[in-house]
Amino acid sequence: MSGIDKLLTEPDAAFDAEDDSEAAFEYCLDKGWSDGLPVVLPTTERVDRMLAYCDRPYEEPIAMLAPRYGAATPLRLAANAVMAGCRPEYFPIVMLAVEAMADEAFNLYGIQATTHACAPLLIVNGPAAKELGMNSGHAALGAGNRANATIGRAIRLALVNIAGAIPGLGDMATYGDPTKFTYCCAENEAANPWQPLHVERGFPAHASTVTVIAAEPPHNINDHESNTAEGILTTMAGAMATTGSNNPYYASEPVLLLSPEHAATVAGDGMSKDAVKQYLFEHARIPLSKFSKENIARRFRSKLADQYADAALDTMVPMVQKADDLIVVVVGGAGKHSAWIPTFGNTHAVTRALKHADGSLVRSIAAMRRERAV
Repeated sequence: MSGIDKLLTEPDAAFDAEDDSEAAFEYCLDKGWSDGLPVVLPTTERVDRMLAYCDRPYEEPIAMLAPRYGAATPLRLAANAVMAGCRPEYFPIVMLAVEAMADEAFNLYGIQATTHACAPLLIVNGPAAKELGMNSGHAALGAGNRANATIGRAIRLALVNIAGAIPGLGDMATYGDPTKFTYCCAENEAANPWQPLHVERGFPAHASTVTVIAAEPPHNINDHESNTAEGILTTMAGAMATTGSNNPYYASEPVLLLSPEHAATVAGDGMSKDAVKQYLFEHARIPLSKFSKENIARRFRSKLADQYADAALDTMVPMVQKADDLIVVVVGGAGKHSAWIPTFGNTHAVTRALKHADGSLVRSIAAMRRERAV
């Protein structure tokens, strides 16, 4: 029985102090259930309120989460969502994200155990993002929005408490990064001149989805001067082309977050999203000579010998293996800043959708409750 299971089934004296937030925090911290920040004590009553938004058997695992391969049951996830400060209506998104992260293509084991600085980035699309009041504009990846902050934090707590990604044990990140507290936003679909991410990935526009990406923190791209698509994309290609990321070495799907102003300028010049990807695939490249001699010998000449065994030093190395591997998402508010987000490398983004046909969270829950009543 896990510590959280025991707390839920065998309440002890700690519950006498549940109204004392400091005592509750100290209790959870002592048990190793916190990320270092204050948490809400997951009492049975609070967990039950969270589970009211669950459409799955409470004790049946949604996924087995690496590296410990702990069983992520709705009951355990609900406890972590409570501790993170989630409202109950956020819970379907938390469960969807966990289901997506367990997909083999995501490579959760590698992401959890790596020394690399990366964490699951959640991007929410569709009606649910609006229903939950998620932030897709100013400071979408920053502080101030409860849904963004606590959904992302619930995932992190589950990865520690269920999956065993304890810093220095299951989580071997050399120095970690702030996105390991929370990393979650909605796409700014209203400001997107192209198809939103979930539609591009094969879902209907009215669906509500979560896309998970094993992402580094965002790298800011500042371009206040360019007023053409080519100018902006030239700046972005330069920012993307770095020798220190994993993406030159591994097939994966790194992310370009385009601000609404940059997106409007690029689309206003008649460029489609596919054209943006193709331009950056062709121009975000580095001469092989810019890598260290050791990297050239041990990685390019050896591990990537099919491509680079006899390649000249002026051979240009792309940041993505093909144009379609680049994920382009519109996020943010006013301001001519975008962001480049490299990834862990040996990973692929995974998208999951709410079951209800129209993507409405409210209707999904209503349908679930009707089914239970039958």
